[in-house]
Amino acid sequence: MGRYVVRRLLQMIPVFIGSTFLIFSMMYALPGDPVRALMGDQSFDPERLASIRAELGLDKPLLLQYASYLGNLLQGDFGTEIVSGRPVADIIAAAFPVTIQLTIFAFTFTVLVGVGLGVVAGLRPNSIRDRGLLTLTLVLISMPSFVLGFLMQYLFAFQFELTTATVPEDPAITDMMLPAIVLGSLSLAYVARLTRTSMAENLRADYMRTAVAKGLPRRRIVGVHLMRNSMIPVVTFLGTDIGTLMTGAIVTEGIFNVKGVGGAIYEALFRREGATVVGIASLIILVYLLTSLLVDLLYAVLDPRIRYA
Repeated sequence: MGRYVVRRLLQMIPVFIGSTFLIFSMMYALPGDPVRALMGDQSFDPERLASIRAELGLDKPLLLQYASYLGNLLQGDFGTEIVSGRPVADIIAAAFPVTIQLTIFAFTFTVLVGVGLGVVAGLRPNSIRDRGLLTLTLVLISMPSFVLGFLMQYLFAFQFELTTATVPEDPAITDMMLPAIVLGSLSLAYVARLTRTSMAENLRADYMRTAVAKGLPRRRIVGVHLMRNSMIPVVTFLGTDIGTLMTGAIVTEGIFNVKGVGGAIYEALFRREGATVVGIASLIILVYLLTSLLVDLLYAVLDPRIRYA
């Protein structure tokens, strides 16, 4: 197990470098000049413009700029925004906890409700509740997140007045519930369908018939034998879904005015602040890599037949 973890951690290094370099290259190729935007509409001296670019290292080739960025990143320096002069680390420190909180709420909602609905439907395949689940999840999958967001905002904020339409600057836990439900709805639909399908397939497996023939209690049959084997594809999806929820929060944060990563990325792209975009993306990539490693380790917990040499 220890060797496997070390090997996976070493494999993350080229993946992280390749992913961040790709994003860095995309920001480098975007049209526009952040140094020119710094001067606004006033007239500027081309020599002064070139001097500022040289001071910031923007006149260097792409590979040298990326090598400099990666070296600073290893020292915990995410860079500085050109227009505002604000350290990127401060922007991440202000925006990331809000998005993390929203992601945790959405992930919890997805796991509890999605797995619960999938189990209820999977134990009775082709029943009324099974068809009802398939219909509900199909609606959620077909509906764009911004449509669902505005619909939920209209119903619960304006019609029923159960919550506020937008999230305040210092949000409480209850203020994050509605955007978390909107953010996790699409993932909930996939989790419910995966759980339902996996449960229905494993119900027909030989080990299930053996467990019933041995006279084991139904709670043990469902909770231990059926659930553990049915959760492997669900855990795989949930592991990658954490990063998806963080990136998908951009639209949800815009609808509910959540001051998180989404707004920070939008403003950085608008001003062509590559350091901010790459810095936030680097943290999201790390989340993806670590959760994928955690998922692989959970396989051995769910299925004793899986061993890592």
